Amino acid sequence: MRRRSEAARSLRRPPLARPLGDLKCRGHCVRGRRWRRAMEGGPRLGVALLLGDRDPSGAPAPHCPHGPALLFTKNRQGKEEGRRFYACSACRERKDCSFFQWEGEKVSEARRLAQEKYNQSRRPSFSHSQNVERYKEFVVLPLSERKFCQECQQLLLPPEWSGHSGHRVLGDVSVAQLRRPSQLLRPLENKKTNAQYLFADRSCHFLLDLIVALRFKRVLCIGTPRLHELIKLRSPQEQESPIRSLLLDIDFRYSQFYTEEEFCHYNMFNHYFFGEETARGVCQEFLQRDEGEGVIMVADPPFGGLVEALAFAFKQLIAMWKRTGGTDAASKELPIFWIFPYFFESRILEFFPSFRMLDYQVDYDNHALYKHGKSGRKQSPVRIFTNVSPHLIVLPVEEGYRLCCICQRYVSSENQHCEACNSCTSKDGRRWRHCFLCKTCVKPSWVHCRVCDRCALPSHSCKNADAGCYVCGAADHKRTACPNLHAAPRVCR
Repeated sequence: MRRRSEAARSLRRPPLARPLGDLKCRGHCVRGRRWRRAMEGGPRLGVALLLGDRDPSGAPAPHCPHGPALLFTKNRQGKEEGRRFYACSACRERKDCSFFQWEGEKVSEARRLAQEKYNQSRRPSFSHSQNVERYKEFVVLPLSERKFCQECQQLLLPPEWSGHSGHRVLGDVSVAQLRRPSQLLRPLENKKTNAQYLFADRSCHFLLDLIVALRFKRVLCIGTPRLHELIKLRSPQEQESPIRSLLLDIDFRYSQFYTEEEFCHYNMFNHYFFGEETARGVCQEFLQRDEGEGVIMVADPPFGGLVEALAFAFKQLIAMWKRTGGTDAASKELPIFWIFPYFFESRILEFFPSFRMLDYQVDYDNHALYKHGKSGRKQSPVRIFTNVSPHLIVLPVEEGYRLCCICQRYVSSENQHCEACNSCTSKDGRRWRHCFLCKTCVKPSWVHCRVCDRCALPSHSCKNADAGCYVCGAADHKRTACPNLHAAPRVCR
């Protein structure tokens, strides 16, 4: 049998479970059903993301095509077990990015060169600056000569037509289409890497109208290309102080349509600028302009991603914004809209305790379920988490939102004020009811189980009632009530 070279073997990964999706996101978790069945009834096993840790040798994190890899460790009942390892920050399956490396592993020169060669092969054909020049040539062409290859997702200049003769090519690309690249480009659909769900016009216009009403002058758009292009479309109509926007996105195709001052190739899971110092400088200058005043960050990350990694990256951007040198910069907060499903509320609040969740339901054009206008459990679960005071935010009454005079904030029409909780407690748009045994409001379909001593669906199983805490292993409390939850802040479980 022919022996494989060391370089070829280096690109293989050992058969190790890699749950790179958020541990609480059941529908998207990489562990999958087989992993959960294997662990059922046994000691709890998971994977922890280690943020801020460095290799004991002092070596920087290794790179895959998506930037610096993240450091993980296997975790049993909150305690590390086994060797630490590096894996891709953006992809959650081996077939999408096969990078794997043990912490402290001695990498041979052949393996290092093989990885560098592979990373290089995954880079785009044109740089951002080259794409800017190509766009300038493209936009002055006659309408009949403006062509877009739908298979290669690339604007075509006349000398390149012959190389795409067998492809599906869109002709007569208008200036209006060039101004709405999110409608021209095909959305990425791989849910395990960087699936793109694009804001519906309703949600996009609401967000921009809200930004205008709050008098922000600059918007840092992270993974929100629809909002970015709407801002640019509306800016020429604003005669006085138009809103400026900078898009940070991992989808490099947008570099065909925006200059280096309008778009940065960015991975939000490891805070990596692919343009390195140039792109980082553009973002920093954008955040610090006018001493950091009048800017807001709007982020719409993939829902199956690691909340810990996202929070770490967002805090790096906040630190970048705070380097304005102002005397009161340390005491201020960068205004943020983080768009995410409501069932991640407790996870987000772990990292941003000042955030509050709005009742506004965000919907998407190309998502089968996350649509506006549905009722009951079919409503979109996507919400806006923000550190902007909710009493400053007006939700559209014509869409079924109302002002709660007691809470002094807008809520959905079904979200009734609970006197026992002294708040409007519904999270999913339905009217919740108060359980006096649990001392909290619960979903209308839940009932109190005396075996579990908590509310749950009538069809739930009580066999895991004594499963205990994932963090410390104790049986008398759950993870959210664990006193050791923040004992080791460098380890994000």
